[in-house]
Amino acid sequence: MKYAFLIMGPYNSEKDDVRFPSSTTRMIGVSNLDEACSIAATLLSEGYAAIELCGAFGEEGARRIIEATHHEIAVGFVTHFPEDDSLFEKAFG
Repeated sequence: MKYAFLIMGPYNSEKDDVRFPSSTTRMIGVSNLDEACSIAATLLSEGYAAIELCGAFGEEGARRIIEATHHEIAVGFVTHFPEDDSLFEKAFG
């Protein structure tokens, strides 16, 4: 199975694209949600079966990725417990 993890932040997706030696796992840095949707559609055409999203996407971003891939790829997103909000706010502003 081919699997990708998308992270969103101050990234350049052309340079911030890592393929693990197994060639089934990939990590791509994207700068915004529109770029992520475009890349997700490309991943679908390349035969990826699953995409995991960093917490920056949130539920709404995950839904946009699901729509961009026509509900054909398993999409998950990272979250955390509400009691740790202050730690995440400190780390990510």
